[in-house]
Amino acid sequence: MSTHPTPAPAPLSSATVPSTAGPSASGPLSPDARRVVTAATSGFTLMFAVWVMFAIVGLPIRQALGLSDAQFTLLSAIPVLTGSLLRLPAGLWADRYGGRRVFVAALGLTAAFALALAYAQTYPLLLALALGVGLAGVSFAVGNAWIAQWVPAGRLGLALGTFGAGNAGASLTKLLAPLLVAAVPAGLLVPGGWHFVPFVFGLLLLGAAALTLRLAPADRAAPTGRTLADWLRPLRRVQVWRFGLYYVVFFGAYVAYSLVLPKYYVDHYGVPLAQAGLLTALFIFPASLLRPLGGYLSDRFGPRGVTVASFLCMAAGLLPLLRDLPLAPFLALTTLVGAGMGIGKASTYALVAQWHPGQMGVVGGLVGMLGGLGGFALPLLFSALKPTLGPQVAFVLLFALTLGAGVVFVANMVRLKVLGVQPQYA
Repeated sequence: MSTHPTPAPAPLSSATVPSTAGPSASGPLSPDARRVVTAATSGFTLMFAVWVMFAIVGLPIRQALGLSDAQFTLLSAIPVLTGSLLRLPAGLWADRYGGRRVFVAALGLTAAFALALAYAQTYPLLLALALGVGLAGVSFAVGNAWIAQWVPAGRLGLALGTFGAGNAGASLTKLLAPLLVAAVPAGLLVPGGWHFVPFVFGLLLLGAAALTLRLAPADRAAPTGRTLADWLRPLRRVQVWRFGLYYVVFFGAYVAYSLVLPKYYVDHYGVPLAQAGLLTALFIFPASLLRPLGGYLSDRFGPRGVTVASFLCMAAGLLPLLRDLPLAPFLALTTLVGAGMGIGKASTYALVAQWHPGQMGVVGGLVGMLGGLGGFALPLLFSALKPTLGPQVAFVLLFALTLGAGVVFVANMVRLKVLGVQPQYA
């Protein structure tokens, strides 16, 4: 958080102005705005399911191809890398050209890579196509920018929180992918076994793209006098990068845990794949479905206090996980950690909306990129440090990261309060 008030944003193009003129800061959503929130949330839910599908389909791939733990971890994390690195340019494109057209393009491209993945047979080809499937991850930055173009400021926290609950798409993968793997045997006209999962997802993505084009209101993009340097100017502020640090804790760790928990349940507790997916979903549900609550609380009480509470909730859940536990308390504590993540993800983006109104695509894209890169890097760190820190490595590292980021947040919150600096609202 900065020591200087945020300058007023440059005039926005009509791509960032809703079709209903002059919404009040806390007025009701227009019908078009509701359709945008609905289309973005449903599309993002499906895209997130695709983005993390290797957490499940990677396990039968590991068995079929004889992959090492390092190869399996890389395959699971590769889509997260693509989806993270491209969030900033995708958010910028959505700001400049309109959210609907960029969102539909992301759906269509991801569908093409998913369908190709259904016919892949070798590990190098799987890695290459996993990079393409990672385009699903840009839907978050695009959807945030799209919603911010239509929803009034006083309702934006809840709207973005509702959209962000699409993270629950990870539970679709954990619950449905094991069933799809077993539903169609290999050797039929339709690709069977694990190949059936990306095949079904690819068809669903094409359907979502068609529905979005049919039902969502059209963008009203027009040329703007803002240069690329104007759009990127907020990225010079240290505050924006601190937001990214917080989002690594709340979202990056969520992605990492969504990827590694199924394998942890299979290897550590000896449960079958379908049950491991179900147990992982118990972590995903609060980490996703509480996000609208985090947005509402941020609108109602302000995102600063909500963010502090989220850090405390995560730390309280992680501390007992530093040692090995039976399955039942492990489930309860990971659920508590997930609750903190879900609320904190929403409050972080409420902060972004407060401090950088009209720039959600660029600033939100960078914050999402950093959070997503955390989701890529953390599983690799877990794998690399496991021989040193033991099987609880994921919880040790996240506990340290949560404490460090929480201290940074509170210190800057106190500093800004002393200086009397407040954000400017749209």
